[in-house]
Amino acid sequence: MTLQLATLFEAVAAALPDRPALVCGDRRSTYAGLDRRADAQAARLRASGIEPGEHVGIHMLNGVEYVEALLACLKARAVPVNINYRYTDRELHHLYGDAGLAALFVDADFAPAAARVAADCPALRLAIVVGAAEETPWPGHTTAAAYADAPDGAAVPRDDRSADDRVMIYTGGTTGLPKGVVWRHEDFYMAALRGGNHFGEPHRTVESLVAAAVAGDPITYLVTAPLMHGAATYNLLTSLLTGSFTVLMRRFEPLETLRLIDREKALIVMVVGDAIARPLADAIRAHGAAYDLSSFAVLGSGGAILSRSVQAEFAELIPGLHVNNGFGASESGVDGTITVGADGLMRLAPNPRVTVVDAAMTPIPPGSDETGYIARSGHVPLGYHNDPEKTARTFPVIDGARWALLGDMARVEADGTVIVLGRGSGCINTGGEKVFPEEVEQALKSHPAVMDALVAGVPDERFGERVAAVVEARPGTGPSADELCAHLRDHLAGYKIPALITFTGAVMRSPSGKADYRWAKRVLTGQEGSSHA
Repeated sequence: MTLQLATLFEAVAAALPDRPALVCGDRRSTYAGLDRRADAQAARLRASGIEPGEHVGIHMLNGVEYVEALLACLKARAVPVNINYRYTDRELHHLYGDAGLAALFVDADFAPAAARVAADCPALRLAIVVGAAEETPWPGHTTAAAYADAPDGAAVPRDDRSADDRVMIYTGGTTGLPKGVVWRHEDFYMAALRGGNHFGEPHRTVESLVAAAVAGDPITYLVTAPLMHGAATYNLLTSLLTGSFTVLMRRFEPLETLRLIDREKALIVMVVGDAIARPLADAIRAHGAAYDLSSFAVLGSGGAILSRSVQAEFAELIPGLHVNNGFGASESGVDGTITVGADGLMRLAPNPRVTVVDAAMTPIPPGSDETGYIARSGHVPLGYHNDPEKTARTFPVIDGARWALLGDMARVEADGTVIVLGRGSGCINTGGEKVFPEEVEQALKSHPAVMDALVAGVPDERFGERVAAVVEARPGTGPSADELCAHLRDHLAGYKIPALITFTGAVMRSPSGKADYRWAKRVLTGQEGSSHA
C-alpha cells in the first residue's frame, strides 16, 4: 500500500472504526463515521467531473465539515487548497485565480464573497455550500450544491492512488501575496507529519503506522488555530493518522479553551505563538481555578515562536507543563523545536536534514561567526504553484537533490546547534548594523505591560533605516515609550532599541497568529491610523 494520505487514514479508520476521532461544537464523529462521510463528498467530486490533480478550495471555519472536505479531496485525488476566510475580495481574487480552482467547499457565511470572486474564475465549476446554498447567486459557469445533499454510502475509486498525488498549502507569509506550496503526499507525510511519529523513527509502511495506532494510547489534541493555517492542519492529520482524538474550536476563545480542556481532558493544546498563548495564559490566571486543567500536559506552538516571557507564565500557572516550540514552515514541514535562552537567542537542536548554508549553498562550518540561511534536504516540496522563478530560488536542485531554502537567517554553534536569527526579508539595516525584528520583539514582550509587539524598519535619512515598533499594551496598563526603551537597554545593544514606538489597541495578525509586517510598516509610516503614546 502506498504512502498516500487518504490511504493511510482509511487504514487507520478501518482498524479503529469505533474510536472517537473528532469533536467540534455539538458534532462528534468516530473514525468510521468520518471516513464514510468523507467518501460521500469524494464521490460527489468525481461524479461532478472533478478529475485527479484538479484544485479544490476549502473556504470554511473549523468544523467537522472542514475535515470531511479535506479528506474528500485526498480520497478523490484532488488537490486541497486552504483559503484564508479573513481575506478581502482582492486577496481572494488573487488566490482563487492563482490556484485555478475547479471546485470549492464554502461556508454559507462566506458564499457571497466567494460568488463575487467566482465571476472572474471560469474554471470554478462546482461550489459545495455548507448551510443555505440557495441564498447566494452564483455565476452561470458555477453549479452550487448543498453540502448535506451528498449521497451517503457512495464509493470512490481507490486503486489509482499514488504517493505522487499532490497537496497544496497556501501560505500568506508575512510580507507578500499568498503562494501555493506544492507537496507530494509522501514528502508531506514524512516532513510535515514526521511519518506519523513525532517521538521516534517515521513509519515507512501503512502496516507499521496502523500497528502503532492500534497499540498506542490515544492522545487528545485541542486545536485552537484555524485549519486553513498549515500548522493546524499538520496537527489535525498527525492526530488522525495516530488514532488520536481531535478537539476543534470553530474560533479561538480563551474561556472556551478552558472549558474544552476540562470537558474533553485535552493532553496537548496547540496554539500559534503569543497571539493565542498570551490570552490563554491570562484566562488561566483569572479563571483557571473554576476548571479541571489536570489533563493539560503539553503546550505546542506552530507557525510562530512563543516568547520566553509567555513560556515562563505557563510554567508558573501549570507546573510541570511541557512547552514544544515547533519550528517549521509551509515550505519545509516540521524542522525541529526551538528553545529561547535567557540571552533571548532562539536555538534549534541539530538535525541531519537541516543545514545552514551561504549564498553559494555551501554549508557553514560549526563554530563559524558567518551568518547564512537555513536549508532543508530530503522530503521537501516540489515548488511554488505558478511561479517557476520563486521555485528555482527557494527549492534549488543541487547534484540531483532538491533543497528547501528558507528565508530564516542563522548561524551554527560549535556543537551544531543552530541559532535562528530571523527572516532575512525583515532584517533591518540601520547604519550598517543588522537588526532582526524577532530579537527585539522577544525583548519587548518580556516587559510585563506588553501584550504583543511587531518590529519593522522605517526610512531614515541618516541611517537608511531605523528600528521601530508597534506595541499593544496589556489591558489596564499604560507603559510609555521611555519606560519600554529603559527596559530594553538591559536586553539589547543600543542600536537595536526602537527609535520609534507606536502604541495600538490591537496588533494586527492573521487568524492563525502570524505577524502582519506590511500592516506594521503602514502604521509606523503613518499610512494607517493607530493610537499613539
